[in-house]
Amino acid sequence: MYQKSKKVVIIVAVLVILLVIGAVGFFMWYNSTKVNPEDTLVAYIDALKAKDYETRYSKNREESKKTTTKEDIIARNKNIYEGIEASNLSISIVQVTEKGNKAQIVYSTTMQTVAGQMSFSNTANLIKNAENGYDIEWSSSLIFPELQEDYKVRVETLEGTRGRILDRNDVVLAGMQTASSIGLVPGKMAENKEEDIAKIATLLDISEDTIQNALSASYVKDDTFVPLKTVQKGEQELKNQLLEISGIKIIDTTARVYPLGEASSHLLGYVQTINAEELKENANKGYTNTSVIGKTGLEKIYEDTLKAIDGAEIYIVDAEGNKKKTLAKKQEQNGKDIKLTIDSTIQQKLYNQLKEDKAAAVAMNPNTGEILALVSCPTFDSNDFSLGMTTNQWNRLSQDEAKPLYNRYLQTYVPGSGFKPITGAIGLDTNAFTAEEDFGTSGTKWQASNSWRDFYVTTLTTYSGSANLQNALIYSDNIYFAKAGMKIGKQNFMNQLNALGFAKKISFEQELAMSTYSNNSSFDTETQLANTGYGQGELLVNPVHMAMIYSSFANEGNMLQAYLIYKEDKTPTYYAEQVFSKETANTIKEDLIQVVENPNGTAHSAKIDGVVLAAKTGTAEIKDSKDDTEGTELGWLNAFTADKNAQNPLLIVSMVEDVKERGGSHYVLEKIKPMFE
Repeated sequence: MYQKSKKVVIIVAVLVILLVIGAVGFFMWYNSTKVNPEDTLVAYIDALKAKDYETRYSKNREESKKTTTKEDIIARNKNIYEGIEASNLSISIVQVTEKGNKAQIVYSTTMQTVAGQMSFSNTANLIKNAENGYDIEWSSSLIFPELQEDYKVRVETLEGTRGRILDRNDVVLAGMQTASSIGLVPGKMAENKEEDIAKIATLLDISEDTIQNALSASYVKDDTFVPLKTVQKGEQELKNQLLEISGIKIIDTTARVYPLGEASSHLLGYVQTINAEELKENANKGYTNTSVIGKTGLEKIYEDTLKAIDGAEIYIVDAEGNKKKTLAKKQEQNGKDIKLTIDSTIQQKLYNQLKEDKAAAVAMNPNTGEILALVSCPTFDSNDFSLGMTTNQWNRLSQDEAKPLYNRYLQTYVPGSGFKPITGAIGLDTNAFTAEEDFGTSGTKWQASNSWRDFYVTTLTTYSGSANLQNALIYSDNIYFAKAGMKIGKQNFMNQLNALGFAKKISFEQELAMSTYSNNSSFDTETQLANTGYGQGELLVNPVHMAMIYSSFANEGNMLQAYLIYKEDKTPTYYAEQVFSKETANTIKEDLIQVVENPNGTAHSAKIDGVVLAAKTGTAEIKDSKDDTEGTELGWLNAFTADKNAQNPLLIVSMVEDVKERGGSHYVLEKIKPMFE
């Protein structure tokens, strides 16, 4: 009997345990299959973050789907979220209320948008479905609480203004100004459309296909203004010719304009719309795919200063277009102006003097180091790039053998006789010779020894009197300076040239090619050393660097640092002090004055009444080899006002290519002389 009772108790206990296990299991199973309302909302938001609008739509309640088409709901979500550039979207659930088959969730939303961060609170209503889960009650207010079904979300770009580039007198060299957008209104064109399109293509220097393609765009209606090209406001003659054609319309627009045009293009560069690669390189810097960015010149170098950052406003409008609420707003940021040392009058005049040549020129204040003008010819017009370069224009520029896109003043060239004052100064400072020392006459042909074999240094003229430094500069005696180079010696010459900035990058706002005296940083032979003495051999000098060196002759041996950004404090900054002794610098300056004042001086024709001018001409030979009897020549004039108290002090280093049989350096002299008058 006892055994039987014991068995019953055990059986009951086992059954109880099984029932408990079953209940727990059922509870766990039930909860594992149950979808909480907050899980549904999270999945709804996750689909949005993945831009999976189909899945997002599928979470909506069936009754909601019946009031609006699937296409409309998907399009409304896609257009709004992508239109405001929503990213980094996250939600935080504040409260969940469940009652029967309904649930209500209060949650906060944060996202990044084109107008900055946006945060707001919202409420989602959910209904339990047959699968024990929940569906979302769709309405436009799920996007933004204030968004009604007939309301729309607008995004307005708040355009910032790019900073201006100004000259020393606050004259605008680059700025946002009114330009003229030329276009067609198709419905107002005459019957002879093909003939008119051909005329327009010729006048605007664009292809007929470009015009036809613009007119056939899907958005074009009869009354649509179809833009074709933007031109400067002042091109009145062109606009008058175009307005004679039926359908042409000209409206004002804002564009980056360069008032000096070709005269300043290599210096300023230009802006254009940012490309995909640049947009990637400049991520998180405020650029959009419609931003402009500096492509060349100072526009590129000072992009971070000049650039404007557009703002944006996201707001809701009602069915009539009335603004109901601003959701987010990021204020635009205007770019900052930069002011240059450039004098636009000097820049324009110097360009006008050289525009027919392949040339480079630098104008500097010899007392301060301020760059007053930088010219490279031939050139292009920055306006053509910023307003819209046509294919025809680009082809002409890129295929031009004169290389108008090549910035010559940034490069290096054989300096010829313009280098002789530097050799003379180095010789005096190293005590290799004195200014009065007579090197002796050698006629027009000389070699140091028979070891030079068939190589001779030649000079153009002989002269009576002592073969000393002053006469050698006046008559530009190649032989004297070849001898001077050898007297100085290889190591002394290299040391002094290095101190002047050779074989080093010269600090400047634009990157200058490095001046060098040898292809391998040494003088390998006596003939190379001799040739360097009179500005030939393997010697290459940048024009801006040459201007800095010449400034030492005007500043008692102190070599100025050239600069482009204007500053009120005119205290000069020196690249190096006492690169030459005061005595040596003054000796060279006086000798260069005589190159102009002495009737036999090679620069005597530059003499101007009332102006004390110091100058040196130079004609450099460019040959493919020592056997080249044709070759070409570069003409130089390096000149400065030698009076320290001159009202408008000026130093100009100028170089013109291909002057052979055009007068050599005297061709350049006649071009530059008016700059000092």
